[in-house]
Amino acid sequence: MNILLVRVSSLGDVLHNMPIVADIARHFPRANIDWVVEEGYVSLVRLNPRVRNIIPFALRRWRKSLGQKATRAEIKAFFAAVRQQEYDYVFDTQGLLKTGVIMGAARVKKGGQKVGLANGSEGSGYEGISRIFHSKSIPLDARTHAVARGRLVAGAALGYAVDTPADFGLPDVSPGDPRPDWMPAGPYAVYFHGTARDAKKWAPQNWIALGQALAPMTILLPWGSPKEKAEAEALAAALPNARVLPKLSMADAVLLARHAALAVGVDTGLTHIAAAFSRPVVEIYCDSPRWKTEGNWSPKIINLGDRGAPPSVAEVLAAARSLLA
Repeated sequence: MNILLVRVSSLGDVLHNMPIVADIARHFPRANIDWVVEEGYVSLVRLNPRVRNIIPFALRRWRKSLGQKATRAEIKAFFAAVRQQEYDYVFDTQGLLKTGVIMGAARVKKGGQKVGLANGSEGSGYEGISRIFHSKSIPLDARTHAVARGRLVAGAALGYAVDTPADFGLPDVSPGDPRPDWMPAGPYAVYFHGTARDAKKWAPQNWIALGQALAPMTILLPWGSPKEKAEAEALAAALPNARVLPKLSMADAVLLARHAALAVGVDTGLTHIAAAFSRPVVEIYCDSPRWKTEGNWSPKIINLGDRGAPPSVAEVLAAARSLLA
């Protein structure tokens, strides 16, 4: 059986789609699973050995140069790659017009199905027009967890129950794994403090108080934009045990999360990556609903706060200490 998954972005959403792969492989061990994903997340999906073929999608880059011949040639090659294989099932678990168009371009065998979401979840960017590309639309409760949504869609189409903890198919950390130069040789904590929406952030004084309490443990501070870099530098100036990292590639950011002895982060993709690796993680919710993305598959993940109710420093510190004990 040949299956195509269409989940192109964003980082957290791509990650939350991964357990579908393990579910399908468990029930259909000989299934071939391909995936269409934004080119920036290819290195993440490649970590899952059960994915046979990754088809990079580069809409974010193509939009900047649609008038150029080379860009049009890339787009043509992309759709040729999508159409190269005949599939038994194509799953669009994002529910947007752009992902529906990709699904529409894919070829299915006689009797094959194109399956997607019949509705969005609360606060999602779901676009109902995407249903015109489906041969089957699966309705779900509007408060279904982000990881469960894709799993339930695939399970309903393929005829199996989703009754096991989420398996992201990511490799475990090995003591002999090589470490890049920027990574300490010993245990470290990482603050995933940055996020695009300011309301989702935890107050700087909270990060500082937490870091002081965790001293002398090394704290690494990644960043993804000039604004986040300035915020990281301000935290490091108040914490002698903290260090601002260089600009990291996606592959290096995954390594950072994968090797952390402790990750503390707001509701953002890198926090969810650390949770997917089942690292000791404290997830902090300040202005997003906890039910939607909280890590609920490992006892090493502690979720605190909720929309409009950020956790206190004392709560986060107690959780961090319990994970480090």
